[in-house]
Amino acid sequence: MNKAIAAASCIGCLLMLGCGAIFAQDYPRKPIRLVTADAGGGTDLMSRLIAQAVTGPLGQPMIVDNRRSGFMPGEIVARAAADGYTVIFYSNILWVGTLLAKAPYDVQRDFTPISLAGRSPNIVVVHPSLPVRNIKELVALARSSPSKLDYASTGSGGSAHLATELFKSMAGVDLVRISYKGSGAALNALVGGEVRVMFASAGSVVPFIKSGRLRALAVTGLQPSELFPGLPPVAASGLSGYDSTSMYGMLAPARMAPLIVARLNREVVAALRRGDVREQFMNGGIEPVGSTPAEFGAAIRNDMTQLSKVIRDAGIRAD
Repeated sequence: MNKAIAAASCIGCLLMLGCGAIFAQDYPRKPIRLVTADAGGGTDLMSRLIAQAVTGPLGQPMIVDNRRSGFMPGEIVARAAADGYTVIFYSNILWVGTLLAKAPYDVQRDFTPISLAGRSPNIVVVHPSLPVRNIKELVALARSSPSKLDYASTGSGGSAHLATELFKSMAGVDLVRISYKGSGAALNALVGGEVRVMFASAGSVVPFIKSGRLRALAVTGLQPSELFPGLPPVAASGLSGYDSTSMYGMLAPARMAPLIVARLNREVVAALRRGDVREQFMNGGIEPVGSTPAEFGAAIRNDMTQLSKVIRDAGIRAD
């Protein structure tokens, strides 16, 4: 009797798997919901570019669903059915936030990576009055004047804050954090000479660099950036392995059918190879990437490992 029940159970599982495979091959059969950040920001813009680019090849519209910042966008997708009809496009705030406060989801457990869509390094910029022209000189000056050199930062745990704390840890220097309510206020303070250093988002500082009101020293990615040709990475100045970039990508609920994952990945990567999409990403300060799901998953794990140490060692807490 037990053998008969076991056999029937196995047959049932095989039938379910078979039905799932047929369902996945027929995907998509209705519109796809793309959950993302608040309307008007860079993440929203990239979401719309990708949604528009994949709608034709998929044969169904991908509809952008803007949600307020915080854990809500991730929670919506983590709790959604793993059928490919609810996905999320977000920055690494999706997982950085879980390192700063208790979250209603676990990124590595509750999501399926689809593709890393883009990276955006910070740019190390200084006020022109500061007598340094590269990272080595900045490190030397900071070491010679401990706790006297300040830097502009936005919210606790934000990109600029974490990039600077990682730099401090690896360089063995002590920079004093001056916090501002937003990147605009922080940049104005730097341009005005109130503070002297900032690890600023790539898209925000170009006009100031070109006008000579700020001096660029390096990019915070591991490699040189297409966004700033000729500007060396911090890692090339004796801080081997230094890498701090904002990442943007698409994820889905956990345990999604591999065929659906592969289909979405294929269309997202193809969209990122389009000249018009690449150009608009670059204009927004984002380097388009396009990766395999496994590569994106590895990038998330590596980022969480590195940042969790920085957050723990610096005692960073959410605002």
